Amino acid sequence: MMKFLVLLALLIAASTEAFSTVKPSFSKIAVTTPSTTSLNVFGNRKSAAQKSAEEDKYWQGEWVCKDCGYIYQRAECAGMYFEEQGPGFRCPQCSGPRRRYAKKVGDKVGTTLDGGDAPILLFSIGGMLATIAFGIWAVDNL
Repeated sequence: MMKFLVLLALLIAASTEAFSTVKPSFSKIAVTTPSTTSLNVFGNRKSAAQKSAEEDKYWQGEWVCKDCGYIYQRAECAGMYFEEQGPGFRCPQCSGPRRRYAKKVGDKVGTTLDGGDAPILLFSIGGMLATIAFGIWAVDNL
């Protein structure tokens, strides 16, 4: 019982210290003067020359999905140029991969940024031929 009373007295003493008023020392507070430079959180404004140079880096024509014919629109894709989209980008209409998009010049659709499906087709055909050759070898030798 004695331990309980001592513990209770310590708790009461600690709680009264928490509510005591202490005057702040103003000599320790640093007074800052306003800075003449501003913090450019969103970057600097681009000049007309910088804007035109940026637009020259990107294809100004249309990008078309070869699977469904969807025409890429910057306004629907967070204002990003097609070239800025990452490799995980998918067609909003058919979920086709980025490599299925091609440049549209007039009525003709050209090649894509990464060469299209040629590497995939070449390796697929090569794998199929290797499998057939291995099957023929296995039948003859086993």
